[in-house]
Amino acid sequence: MHRRTVGEAGVALARRRPHAAVETQREALTVWAPFEDELLAHRLEAGPGTPGPRWQADGAALLARYGSLAAAHTRCTKHLDPKSNAAILRRALEEELAGRVLAPRLAGLLRVAVTSMVAKRGAPGSPGHTRLRRIQADQAALPSHHALAALVLRRISRLDQGSGTADVDVPLAPVSEGEALETGLPVGAAVPPAIGNTVRAALSAPLEELVARGVVPSAEVLAELVPHLVAVVTADQYADEPLRNLMAGTYRAFRSRRSLLLLNLQHQVRIEELPWLRAVSAHRNADAGAHEQAEEALRRLGELAVSAFPATVLPNPLVRELSQLGRQAELGTPFVEELAADIFMGTFSPKFLVAARIAADLLEGSLYERYYGIDYARLRRMAVAQAADTAPRGRPPHSAQEFAELCAERAGTNGLSRRPAGNGTVIEQAQILTTHNLATLAHRVRVAPPAGWAALARDCFDTVCRLVNRMAGKPMLSTIKDTAYAWRQMLFHLSLCEEAEREAVLAWIEADIARRPPLVRARLAPALAGLRLVEAGGSFGADGTGEGGRARRLLGWSTDGHWMRAVEVPK
Repeated sequence: MHRRTVGEAGVALARRRPHAAVETQREALTVWAPFEDELLAHRLEAGPGTPGPRWQADGAALLARYGSLAAAHTRCTKHLDPKSNAAILRRALEEELAGRVLAPRLAGLLRVAVTSMVAKRGAPGSPGHTRLRRIQADQAALPSHHALAALVLRRISRLDQGSGTADVDVPLAPVSEGEALETGLPVGAAVPPAIGNTVRAALSAPLEELVARGVVPSAEVLAELVPHLVAVVTADQYADEPLRNLMAGTYRAFRSRRSLLLLNLQHQVRIEELPWLRAVSAHRNADAGAHEQAEEALRRLGELAVSAFPATVLPNPLVRELSQLGRQAELGTPFVEELAADIFMGTFSPKFLVAARIAADLLEGSLYERYYGIDYARLRRMAVAQAADTAPRGRPPHSAQEFAELCAERAGTNGLSRRPAGNGTVIEQAQILTTHNLATLAHRVRVAPPAGWAALARDCFDTVCRLVNRMAGKPMLSTIKDTAYAWRQMLFHLSLCEEAEREAVLAWIEADIARRPPLVRARLAPALAGLRLVEAGGSFGADGTGEGGRARRLLGWSTDGHWMRAVEVPK
């Protein structure tokens, strides 16, 4: 797979233009700094008394060259400032060449300018001045990004523009001797990271390699690529090659449509509901191989998402693709979406309760259950009732409404709220009860992260600390929510560890937090106290606190001001 084609990478490179600030600095170092040095050296040559004819001739030549330079080099305008040292030197020289005695004010400005210039950098030709100008010349000689982008663009123009490339190292190699002769770029000049990232986005490789090389930096970007994988899996169910190509193209086009948020548990048309796809569905292979292929793709994708982004809630586009693979594999995987708090209608579709039942089967008796105070026995009874429910088609079963009431009860609300924050607290409880797809992946799909669950828990805690470290001043609620989600993921991963592993991770957390900045330690202290409380066999009260308020359950949503915003941070 690839994020963009070679042609798309080329278009991005072609759009690069000279950076105005960089080119202005380059002009200042290569044109105006040397000219200013010449003006100063010429002034220092004057000495006491009246300068001779040669000094005057050299001064006239300097002024004439200034006019040429000013006409040709217009990026840097510092020399036009009448208060600048260079302008004072020029003005004094113009007066003297005209045969006029310097006015007292100008004479004073000239003395100050010369004195300050020599004091700052030394006299032109002195060791310190020479060393400084050499360093600046080296900086100015560095090749511009747009020139290197043009070279890389020429390199990739020989590749297939309609697809990705399996090799991005050759296009990003340092400038060769032959290229240096053709372009004027220095031999061995390295391609900067900004240009390299543009080309690396065209790398064509397995998803795991794209993630490992940083081409896929987030779960959201992963979700953009997954439809291509699912399209292949979907198309491979058809034996006829033209039909396979048609199905793959149809799937990719269908996934490119605009996504809409609908009310009352409605959903957009699913691809399998399209009439023309129903018409050809009879031509699919009915053997078990198609199911196994979809199951393998689902497990591979689930492991990649959980392992690469362990502290991130699975984005809805990725959830849709996991659901599609789950239906093809016939695993009974109820993947649930993240709901929008501003249009939440106070209820959940039946699959939320099914997902919560899967979580109960996996996590009963775990740290996760104790930390969030979950009654898994009650969830099981509700799930059994839902399975036996015979509600008319199109109407959610009674148990689905009961699940919504349970979420509202746990959130401490009466259900549907006019405020998004109130709805958010209910939705968060549904995410807690279902583990937002983690239990489905671990239990039904049987994902097994290569690094192990303990490593993922440590990664989550590191993310929690990095998020908290951003909370300077009064933390933003969005950052608090992301922190709580990462904390929840950490608790899930910890709950799947063996006891010795879990104890080792908890000991590591205690050692790690001691090395964090005071801001992070202060803001996380109540949450860590709550984690210690539950691990030791204690529990939170009905208000989510323990030990007289010293320990707190970390949640993301709040309707009355989040406790993390009220924590006093040491100065």
